[in-house]
Amino acid sequence: MAINDIHTPVLLERCIELLAPALQKPGAVLVDATLGMGGHAEALLQRFPGLVLVGLDRDLEALAIAEERLKPFHGRVHLVHTVYDGIRDALEGLGIDEVDGVLFDLGVSSLQIDRVERGFSYSKDAPLDMRMDSTSDLTAERIIAEYSEAELRRIFQEYGEEKLAARYAKAIVEAREKTPFVRSGQLVDVITAVTPVAVQRMGHPAKRVFQALRIEVNQELAVLERAIPAALEAITVGGRIVVMAYQSLEDRIVKKVFAKASSSSAPAGLPVELPEHKPVFALLIRGSEQASDEEKALNPRATSVRLRAAERLRRVE
Repeated sequence: MAINDIHTPVLLERCIELLAPALQKPGAVLVDATLGMGGHAEALLQRFPGLVLVGLDRDLEALAIAEERLKPFHGRVHLVHTVYDGIRDALEGLGIDEVDGVLFDLGVSSLQIDRVERGFSYSKDAPLDMRMDSTSDLTAERIIAEYSEAELRRIFQEYGEEKLAARYAKAIVEAREKTPFVRSGQLVDVITAVTPVAVQRMGHPAKRVFQALRIEVNQELAVLERAIPAALEAITVGGRIVVMAYQSLEDRIVKKVFAKASSSSAPAGLPVELPEHKPVFALLIRGSEQASDEEKALNPRATSVRLRAAERLRRVE
């Protein structure tokens, strides 16, 4: 099966449209901070013949697929195995001071979901893994086995926004005293057993717990809080950043950082805004954008996407 048959990039044309003004010049540098299988990267390299791409990903399997996919652009592509908050170190390692564009496509990738053995999906029984980077130590199995009831409740509440967090944490702790959790199916069974039927009718009861575990395993929100400011700092004047988020917790972080970067730093009450207080970035989209109904129908992964974009106006002296 061709790679394009299993991976459809979300909001591809819109991302290209937003990034295009910054990528037209020969030698422009774009960081694809969440390279995945290289769908967005391939299209951007095709569209901009002078573009140099730096692709970051923590998933070694994804990097191998992207490397093969991007072979036609040899010499214009640099791939780095790192989490996206390592953007500054990755650029320094390549001798790059500033970049013209940055793209983030957040969340779990279609590759990770589709590989049943990775344990990301609550709908398929698999080992309790959920690591985006197979070289890291923390797994969902370790969290379920080692975290206290209070810690489990906290991550289910904070990262899953789960109303039944306390009930699920208690049930998991009680169940693991009898049998260790090693498979996702075991976890789904325990959660389902203590979920009221009325709640089950509203959607799969394990969905939010699995989201919370995935975020905790991969430290996704903590990484994102470091990564977006680091990416903004790396962008040159006239450069642009595009971020796609798929859940409210991620989007909230992006929105907050973008709002600060695009606001005046002048103290309240000043009659004239001095140049040093002017916003550093300008928002290219008012609020966030969603995919069209047509794209949602063709690509289910686009259903929950929220897209934000900004352009650097000036350097801070």
